[in-house]
Amino acid sequence: MNEKIYFYVYSSTATKAFTQAELLELLKRSREKNSLAGLTGMLLYKNGDFMQVLEGPNQAVHSLIETIRQDARHHNIVKLLEGNYPERQFPYWHMGFRDLNTEEAMNTPGYTEFLNTPLSVGLAADPTVCQRLLHLFKEHTP
Repeated sequence: MNEKIYFYVYSSTATKAFTQAELLELLKRSREKNSLAGLTGMLLYKNGDFMQVLEGPNQAVHSLIETIRQDARHHNIVKLLEGNYPERQFPYWHMGFRDLNTEEAMNTPGYTEFLNTPLSVGLAADPTVCQRLLHLFKEHTP
């Protein structure tokens, strides 16, 4: 019998805006560490705000969340969703990533409903918005 996959979605605000090079370095390190920990997920970035879904073993997810809480590059960390799925939603992505400030991201079908929603504020009111946004970019990311 397969165990359910634990997931955790949060938003946070960067203490300072990330450059493209800093985002790419963060992504590279995240993929390496997540692969070793058995974690998958996706990271979205827009105007200094992050939204991330992590999925995998409960203890590994919570350990990483605690590390993120201690990271001085983030503040205003807000849990948006957590729970269990019967299977991974991002099985091949040790960390999928989209910078939502790009023209390519803004041209993704369905994106416009999220254009004026700060990731760290507006999404907490309706958890289904978080799931739709993450899946929107999963479906339109090569």
